Amino acid sequence: MRILAEDTIGLIIDYQDRIIPVMDKREELIYNTIKLIKGLKTLQIPLVVSQQYTKGLGDTIESIKDALSEECSYYDKLTFSCLDNTEISDQIKSYNKKNIVVCGIEAHVCVLQTVIDLVAAGYNVIIVEDCITSRKIHDKEIALKRFAGEGVIFATYESILFELTREAGNETFKAISKIIK
Repeated sequence: MRILAEDTIGLIIDYQDRIIPVMDKREELIYNTIKLIKGLKTLQIPLVVSQQYTKGLGDTIESIKDALSEECSYYDKLTFSCLDNTEISDQIKSYNKKNIVVCGIEAHVCVLQTVIDLVAAGYNVIIVEDCITSRKIHDKEIALKRFAGEGVIFATYESILFELTREAGNETFKAISKIIK
């Protein structure tokens, strides 16, 4: 199945101040996610950003906020699944898109439960594997197996950005190439 930019939104899950410091390979995660966000913005793909229990876990980290646009909305949730939050669910539905590019933490908790619900709701879910993690690598590995069982599509930030770009030789390709390098 081809993933087209016009049919796609991005979901950025819980990159927060108090949980990022304990994540496995956090520097790589942040670096990759910033590139993904910049690329999705270049492709004019709408983004939805969640924060888990902001009062306790803090805001989205500054480097991710800096990559996001000012007009981007942040949704606070207490539920692990983004779709169990009415505001987030309604926002996702409002875009009327069938593909959702997902990144975030923790892979085996909020990302997993969100993905299960997105698949059940009929969305094509693309997990950006190099933009998800957990505190323990084993938890991420188990989550990846569960994602596969749910029938999601796996990508890296580079592969999904080039797939959404579709062709070389234009200004969009040049901008995406610059982000990836």
